[in-house]
Amino acid sequence: MELIPINWLAVGVAFVVVFLAGAVWFGPKTFFPVWWRALGKDPDDMGSGGMNMAVIFGGTAIAAAVQVIGIALAIGVATLAFGAVGPVGGLLIGFTLGVVFTAAGSLSHRLFGQQGFRVWLIEVGSDVLNYTLAGLIIGLFG
Repeated sequence: MELIPINWLAVGVAFVVVFLAGAVWFGPKTFFPVWWRALGKDPDDMGSGGMNMAVIFGGTAIAAAVQVIGIALAIGVATLAFGAVGPVGGLLIGFTLGVVFTAAGSLSHRLFGQQGFRVWLIEVGSDVLNYTLAGLIIGLFG
């Protein structure tokens, strides 16, 4: 018996879309160079900072999977409570979760870490976009 309905195909599609959107957002022609400089790093040294790239991408993939499953659970609860939410409802749920949990939740970390608003805006811009896209896709699959 499934307590909260989850469409695993929707979760898989949302995961791929979110992972690709993150790659574009932090690509070398988009926000990565600005973000890297805002972190106080040398633009000419855009490497991994000594970390293994498999760990970076593997950890990112695990985090994206957990986030998408969490969004699917939230949409599943909303579906049980109110009926099918559809793509617009999914989008709104994803957007709301992105703003409430990533944007609001990470602001104090960036400020106390003295990384400032630019780093925060770039990072949460990606997060909110990804949560919104995941919500849209999961809502679309119903």
